[in-house]
Amino acid sequence: MASYDVIIIGGGPGGYVCAIRCAQLGLKTACVEGRETLGGTCLNVGCIPSKALLHASEMVHETAHNFETMGIATGGVTVDWEKMLGHKSAVIESNVKGIEFLFKKNKVDWLKGWGKITAKGEVTVGDETHSAKNIVIATGSEVSPLKGVEVDEERVVSSTGALALKEIPKSMVVIGAGVIGLELGSVYKRLGTDVTVVEFLDAITPGMDAEVQRQFRKLLEKQGIKFVMGAAVQGVEKGDSLKVSYKLRKDDSEASIDTDVVLLATGRRPYTEGLGLDGVGVEMTERGQVKGSHGKTNVDGIWVIGDVTTGPMLAHKAEDEGIAVAESIAGQKGHVNYDVIPGVIYTAPEVASVGLTEEQLKEQGRKYKAGKFQFMANGRAKANLVTDGFVKLLADAETDRLLGAHIIGPAAGELIHEICVAMEFGASAEDVARTCHAHPTFSEAVREAALACGDGAIHS
Repeated sequence: MASYDVIIIGGGPGGYVCAIRCAQLGLKTACVEGRETLGGTCLNVGCIPSKALLHASEMVHETAHNFETMGIATGGVTVDWEKMLGHKSAVIESNVKGIEFLFKKNKVDWLKGWGKITAKGEVTVGDETHSAKNIVIATGSEVSPLKGVEVDEERVVSSTGALALKEIPKSMVVIGAGVIGLELGSVYKRLGTDVTVVEFLDAITPGMDAEVQRQFRKLLEKQGIKFVMGAAVQGVEKGDSLKVSYKLRKDDSEASIDTDVVLLATGRRPYTEGLGLDGVGVEMTERGQVKGSHGKTNVDGIWVIGDVTTGPMLAHKAEDEGIAVAESIAGQKGHVNYDVIPGVIYTAPEVASVGLTEEQLKEQGRKYKAGKFQFMANGRAKANLVTDGFVKLLADAETDRLLGAHIIGPAAGELIHEICVAMEFGASAEDVARTCHAHPTFSEAVREAALACGDGAIHS
C-alpha cells in the first residue's frame, strides 16, 4: 500500500491539472487513470481531436471558396480523409504525451487502472489499495443515451465515433443542436456531407443569447446545414440506410429521414460508475452529479471537480476547479469565479460568450445597456473575407459595469478573453472603450462595441 497526500481519480483536464498543481504545492500526489493515455475525453476523443478536424475542414473551405478571390490559384481541392485522420491522431499523441511528461517532471504518480473509493481515505486500483489524506473525484462525463437510438460507433455514432468514421458519409443526421452536434456537423458539411440537424427545442444552442442564436442558425443554414426544430426523435431503424423517425411537437405529426450516419449529440451525463460513492456516503444530486461546495463533498477529505459535479461541462471550468481544490488542500484560498467562465463554439464563424444574456437580465429585472458592432465594418475582417457576425457587450445601465459579452465572428474564442479579464476586475464598458487597441485587428470590434455602450461606435 502506497500512501499519498492526494489521490485524484481521473486524468482528464480537471484531474491532471489538479494533480500537477498539488505536486507543485509540495503534496505527494497520484492520479488514477484507466485509459492507456492521460488527458481524458477532452484530449483523446473530444476537444482536441475535434478542433484538429474543424481546422482542417475550414482550410478545405477556405481553399475552395476564398483563395480565388484573393488571387491564389490551386487547381482544385481534394481531401485525403485517411491523412486528415492521421493529422488528428498526431495532434492527440503530442498532447497526451505532453501530459505524461508533465507528470514525470512534477513527480506525480500515475496509477494505471480504474479507481474505486473503498473506504474513507482509501482508493483501490486493480488489486492494489492506496491511502490518501485527500481524494479528488474527477471522473468527468459520458454520452447521454437516448431511447430508441442504439449507438454502435460505426453508423450510429457518438462524438467518439464521429471523430473516426472510416469514410466521409454522403449524408448525416445530427440529433441535437448543441455545441458538439454543430461543431461536428459543420466539419462534415464542409467535407461534402449532406447534414440535417434534428433538435427537440425551438432554438439551437440552448441558453445562449437569443440574438446570437438566431444569427448563428442563419449562418449555418447559409452554409448548407438543414434544421428540423421542435422534433422529438422516436428512434433509428437500421437497414441498408438508417431511418430516423421523429415527431413534431407542435402538431404531433410524424416524419422520418433516411441517412448514412447518425450522430447522437444530445448532451453528456456525469460518470460515476464503479466509484463506490454509496459505500462512503457521498451525496448526489437528482441529476446524478456529485454534490460539492467549493470543491468539498459532504465527506471530509473527499473533493470533486469537473463534469461529474454541478456547473457547465467545460474543460476549462474543470481546470479552474482543479487548481482551486489543490490550493484549498494545501491550506490556501482556492477560488473559482463562476460568473466569468467563457463558452466557445468552434465552428466558422466561432461563437463565444461570457456572463449574462439579455434574456437573463430581463428576467432579473435589471436595467442594462447593450453596445453592438458588426464585423462587416471591421477593416481586418474585410481583408480576411470573414465579415459575418458581431460583438455585443452588456453593461449595467447605472454603473456601466460589464455584465456579459456575446460574440459571433472571426476569432471569437480569442476575443472573448479581453472581456473575461475586464469582468474579473470589475471593469466598465468605458474602461474597454478607452483602452487603445491595435489597428487593424478583429479586437477593434470589441472596443467599438464598448464605445456603443456610451456615446456611440466610431465606425458604424
